[in-house]
Amino acid sequence: MGYLICGKCKSYYELQSGESVKDFARECKCGGKLRYVENMDIVDPGWKPTIIPRKSTRAEILRKQLKSISSLPRDLKYRLSGFWNRLRYRFQNAQNWNNTQGTHGNYYDYGMNPLNSLRNELNLRNIRWVLVIPVIAVITLILTFTPGILTLLTFILLAALGYTFNNQILGIKNALIAGAISFFLGSLFTGSFLLLIPFTILGAINGAVCGWIGGYLKKIISQRSL
Repeated sequence: MGYLICGKCKSYYELQSGESVKDFARECKCGGKLRYVENMDIVDPGWKPTIIPRKSTRAEILRKQLKSISSLPRDLKYRLSGFWNRLRYRFQNAQNWNNTQGTHGNYYDYGMNPLNSLRNELNLRNIRWVLVIPVIAVITLILTFTPGILTLLTFILLAALGYTFNNQILGIKNALIAGAISFFLGSLFTGSFLLLIPFTILGAINGAVCGWIGGYLKKIISQRSL
């Protein structure tokens, strides 16, 4: 079965039945690199056995990300909740305008219909694809080929995308689109077909949150520069 050895802390781990080198991290708990050997003939008898942490499965990574999202700061939760309530309020107003159109005349001609502002937020015409597409490409490559600590770079990219917009709502929407598409493609290219929908939803949530953070940072910096 073989052994995983660490020359830094002088320890080893004997692989058990059914275990593979691919199931474990590349680094020991001490920070040293692990090396696979078939037998212990080349190892000093004074080395001590240890426990090597296994790699997190994609399901575990997804649960951790969902848990981190559920533990958002209270102020951020209130802001997201307020945004959702305002969106619902606009939908309700739009329905009321449609119901009163026949009795009070046509308000659409005067540009007073709340659906106009709602369409501006939901359509894709104000998506800045020249920025969104490169972000999608980079995040997809990270999720496909370099899982691990580099996945944190995806949050930085999404926040940076939101930071590039003067309008915070547009920044959130562009980051949301980029997050959803890139997480969908990353899950697709890695063969995680059962997680396509959850990862897409997770990407959209990450994009919205990071886009909001980027827009909020730009707002704070702009206020301080005045």
